[in-house]
Amino acid sequence: MCAIKELLILEKDTYNTIDSAVGDTLFKEKGSKFIGYAFPVASEDEVKTHLEDLKKKHYSARHWCYAWQIGVEDIQYRANDDGEPNNSAGQPIYGQILSKEITNVLVVVVRYFGGTKLGVGGLISAYKTAAKLILDEAKIIEKTIDVHFQLNFEYVDMNKVMRIIKEHSIEILHQKMELNCEFVISIRKKYANLVQQSFEDLRCLKIKALTP
Repeated sequence: MCAIKELLILEKDTYNTIDSAVGDTLFKEKGSKFIGYAFPVASEDEVKTHLEDLKKKHYSARHWCYAWQIGVEDIQYRANDDGEPNNSAGQPIYGQILSKEITNVLVVVVRYFGGTKLGVGGLISAYKTAAKLILDEAKIIEKTIDVHFQLNFEYVDMNKVMRIIKEHSIEILHQKMELNCEFVISIRKKYANLVQQSFEDLRCLKIKALTP
């Protein structure tokens, strides 16, 4: 039992992200305006939607530079300079995401050119500062890595299933209660194997892990 408790304590199953979108943080440098935005995201489709919205909002801007990171165990990321010199915008923005140790986040810095060229060093500093300012405004929260399972069982076994669900405070994401019932449940990763075994021991249902 002690070994199991130690394993549960040691296994990392949390990550940090931002609680909600923040934006319109302004930084000025030699006439150029750098406006920062940060969004919680879970997919590249969400990234594209936010970028499209910002390009409509700031249709007269010169650049919409950004960086994003998605995932916890299988991390994906991208940094985009959007026409600025290579690695002068996207990478400094991404560096701020890394420094905050957050994921599932998109940071965009919109630039309005002020007539004076800043040079590569000036651009790196400006985009880094704008990204830092917007992330300093964001509320960073800790979330758990959760595993989803599908349960299929007959209605007569409902009480047995609900006993385990209540015992472990399991979240039900979806439920269909007929003669043949189906639940989709969410379990914190470090407890997933133990809870899965509890359901399998019932022998009156089918349980399968779902791909996130």
